[in-house]
Amino acid sequence: MSFYKNHLFFCLNERDDGGECCSTVAAPLFEYAKKQAKALDLHGGRGKARINRAGCLNRCDHGPVCVVYPSGTWYTFIDEADIDEILSEHLHHGREVKRLKIA
Repeated sequence: MSFYKNHLFFCLNERDDGGECCSTVAAPLFEYAKKQAKALDLHGGRGKARINRAGCLNRCDHGPVCVVYPSGTWYTFIDEADIDEILSEHLHHGREVKRLKIA
């Protein structure tokens, strides 16, 4: 068994030329996700989730994006309600959030 039950990576890439990228929307929602996951006791050590920042995940056309492993489920999101749903449904209950899932 993996140390973490789930590992959630948020694309927080920033382009050198100042062009549009996931980080603009994702950065504050990444911080929100970490705070909420801790409050819900989802984030932490063995058997829990880990939430990390990532560089470019090359899914810019769907951005902002995050990916949950080990399932390899990709999500897009736009607000705190979307993050709450990903945390509750996927990380807590183990169910994919179909409306936010990208292929």
